[in-house]
Amino acid sequence: MKIPIQKATSEFHVVFKSVSTFAFSTLLLSSCSVGPDYHRPNAPAPSQWGEAMDGGETNGPVSVGAWWKNFKDPELDSLIERAIKSNFDLKIAAARVREARAQYRIAASDLWPTVETTASYERQRQSKHQPVLGSIPLPPTVPFENNVYQAGFDAAWEVDVFGGTRRATEAAKAQVMAAEFSRRDVLVTLLGEVARNYVETRGYQKQLSIAHQNIKAQEQALEIAQTRFTNGFTSNLDTQQASTVLAQTKAQIPTLENSLEASIHRLGTLLGQLPEALVPELSAVEPIPTTPPGVPVGLRSELLLRRPDVQVAERELASATAQIGVAKADLFPKFSLTGAAGLQSVSASDWFTGNSKFWSVGPTVQWNIFDAGRIRANIKVQNARQEHALANYEKVVLASFEDVENALSAYAKEQLRRLSLEDAVKSSQESLKTANQLYSNGMASFINVLDAERSLYQAQDTLVQSERTVSTDLIALYKSLGGGWEPEASANTMAVAATDVHKN
Repeated sequence: MKIPIQKATSEFHVVFKSVSTFAFSTLLLSSCSVGPDYHRPNAPAPSQWGEAMDGGETNGPVSVGAWWKNFKDPELDSLIERAIKSNFDLKIAAARVREARAQYRIAASDLWPTVETTASYERQRQSKHQPVLGSIPLPPTVPFENNVYQAGFDAAWEVDVFGGTRRATEAAKAQVMAAEFSRRDVLVTLLGEVARNYVETRGYQKQLSIAHQNIKAQEQALEIAQTRFTNGFTSNLDTQQASTVLAQTKAQIPTLENSLEASIHRLGTLLGQLPEALVPELSAVEPIPTTPPGVPVGLRSELLLRRPDVQVAERELASATAQIGVAKADLFPKFSLTGAAGLQSVSASDWFTGNSKFWSVGPTVQWNIFDAGRIRANIKVQNARQEHALANYEKVVLASFEDVENALSAYAKEQLRRLSLEDAVKSSQESLKTANQLYSNGMASFINVLDAERSLYQAQDTLVQSERTVSTDLIALYKSLGGGWEPEASANTMAVAATDVHKN
C-alpha cells in the first residue's frame, strides 16, 4: 500500500515538531550542572620569608627561568641544554601530557551527537509456521526466502541536561593542566640534578687535586725523615709516622675517584646517553662553579604560582571536585535523541528507489530507579577523593614553604661555614710553615710537622666540600623556588589543549 506524499510529509512535520520541542526544552534544562563549582582554595601565604636572609638573598623580583646561567659556566649551560632535549624522564612526562590531551578530547566528544553508517546484504528465510502467519492460509507464491539489501545512518545524541558530561570534560581539562605541570616539575628536578651532579664532579676533581698535592708534600716529608734517620739525627719513629700519614692520605684517592666516576656516569644517564659517554668531556679539571653575589628570591606569597608541584596538586583538586558532579548526574534521568534513516529492499533493482526509504526519529528518557545504593555510594567515593585532594594540596603548599625556608637557611649558614674554613686553611698553612722551620732547627719533633700536614689536608679538603655545598645549596634554593620554567606559559596550556581538540 502506498502512502500519499502529502500525508507522509504531514506526519513527518508533526514528529519533527515534537522532537524540536523536546530538544529545545532539554537544552534549556542543560544550562545547569549538578555538583559543586570549583574555587581555588586560599592558602595562607605571608608576604615575607620567616628565615633571615644572611647569604645574599633579597626579596627583589625573582627571575629563576634560567637560573643556571648565574653560575657563568659554559659547560653547565651545555649539559642542561642537552638534558632538556634528550632526558627520558622528560620524554615520559611529555607523553603523559599528550595522553591527557587525548583523554580530554574523548571527554569533550561526548557533548556532540554520534552518527554511524551501515550497509549490509543478507539472504534470509522466514518460518512458515511462525505465529500469525502460520495460522493464515497463504498462496504458494508468497516468498519466504529472499534477499535483503539495507543501507542507512543511525544518529544518537544524549543531551547533557544535568551537566554530567560537562563535569567530566571539566575534570579532563584539569587533568591536562595537571599533566603539563607534572612535566614542568620533572623539568625542575632534572635541571637541579644536572647542575648538582656537575658541581659534585668539579668538587671531587678539586678534592683529588688537593689530595695529590698533599701526597707529594708528604712524600717529601717522608724522604726528609728517612734521610735524618739514616744520618742518625732521629729515630725510626719519625719515618714510621710519616709513612702512616702518607698511607692514610693515599687511601682517600680510590673513594674520591669512585665518587667522581659515579657523578659523571649519572650526568651521562641524565642526558639520555651511556653512563661513560661524558668521561672524555669532563676529564679536564675545572673549578667549582661560583655563586652570584646576590640571589633575589621574591616574595613568599608568589611562590605558589611558581611551584609546579603545587599547581599539580591544585589541578588534581579541581578534577576531583568536578568528578563529584559526574557522580551526582547519575541520580537524574538521561535524555537522548535518536534517529535512523536509510534504504531497504528485497531486490537490488529497486534498492535506491523512493519506496525503499525508511526513517525514524524520537526522544528517549532513561532513569535508573533502583541500583541498590550504587550511585550514592559512588558520590561518597568522589567526595572522599575530593577531601583527600584538598588535604594533599594543603600539605604540598606547606612542604613548598618548608623547602624554601630550609634552602635559605642552608645557603646562608654554609657561606658562614666556608668563611671560617678559609681562615682555618690559612692558619693551617702558617702552622705547617712554622712546624717545618722549628723541626729543621731541631727545636720541635717531627710529630708536630705531621700533625700540621694532617690538619692542613683536612682543612683544605673540608673547604672544598664546603665550596661544593654552597653551590649545591644554591641549586636547591633555585629548585625550591620552582626555577627552570616560565610561569607565564601556564596561561597558554589550556589554549593549546583547546586548539588540539579543534584540530582533531
